[in-house]
Amino acid sequence: MDALSSRRNRLRLYKIAWLPVCALLIYLVVSTGGMGWFETAVLMVPLAGLGQFISLSAWDSCKFRPIQRSTILNLIGTHVGAALFLSLLWVGMGKLLAHFLSILPWFHGLDARFTPKVWLVYGAGCILYLLSVAFHYVALAQDASREAEAHALKSSVLARDAELKALKTQVNPHFLFNSLNSISALTSIDPAKAREMCILLAEFLRMTLGLGEKSNILLAEEMALLDRFLAIEKVRFGARLKLEEDIQEESKPMLVLPLLLQPLVENAIIHGIANLPAGGSVRLVSHCHDGRLSIIVENTFDPESRPARRTA
Repeated sequence: MDALSSRRNRLRLYKIAWLPVCALLIYLVVSTGGMGWFETAVLMVPLAGLGQFISLSAWDSCKFRPIQRSTILNLIGTHVGAALFLSLLWVGMGKLLAHFLSILPWFHGLDARFTPKVWLVYGAGCILYLLSVAFHYVALAQDASREAEAHALKSSVLARDAELKALKTQVNPHFLFNSLNSISALTSIDPAKAREMCILLAEFLRMTLGLGEKSNILLAEEMALLDRFLAIEKVRFGARLKLEEDIQEESKPMLVLPLLLQPLVENAIIHGIANLPAGGSVRLVSHCHDGRLSIIVENTFDPESRPARRTA
């Protein structure tokens, strides 16, 4: 719910709350004697309507005196002073309304009958204004909490987007250097393979940049990107690199972070297969259960093989 909609709903609730307040005022005035139900209702209903707008001014006084940055004395002085003054204004409006109504034959003498009730209405006005102050402070606290949550969420999203952008725009330098070195070596001994590797590398980079601003992609899309990466690595390692896949069909529509698998598989190749003259295999497993996606990346090789010295 946005802030404007929230404030409209709050204002609607505030207006509805004045209906029982109006009924209570009528009851208090009638119960003290001297005025009938009908004439009291005719006087108090418009007076309660005016009281709504007077009490709304508490919003400005609450913003002028925020609880976090005000002392107790400042809060008491501001709101009690406003309650006394605005209640006096409210009672004055009530006396003026009673005076005009008393001109009518049905309400003759209403102003005289209302005069003893002035202090009762005045006290009720002070209490209602202070209750309105409490209501507005609660509303301001809710707005501040909502804004803080929105700011924290926005900061979290921005941080995540920054990480994703860094991940998308930063390909492992070792992978690029090794690929370019392999292309350079192949140009003299196998130009066809060098050309093939150039095309595969271009496709991989194009697909990586094509992720754009996506925060999540399908596992099937991530697997397509991984296939391009492995095609490049297979040109480099040849038969030394083997891939075993066990991808559950139900897991392919699941959403994952872009470039989630490529760094994992690359590490499996760099720290496992690249060091072994006989090579090895990378095993990739995905499984979906109860809406949760599980992915396993393993590098398997002959433990008796002696690691080769890395030169790149």
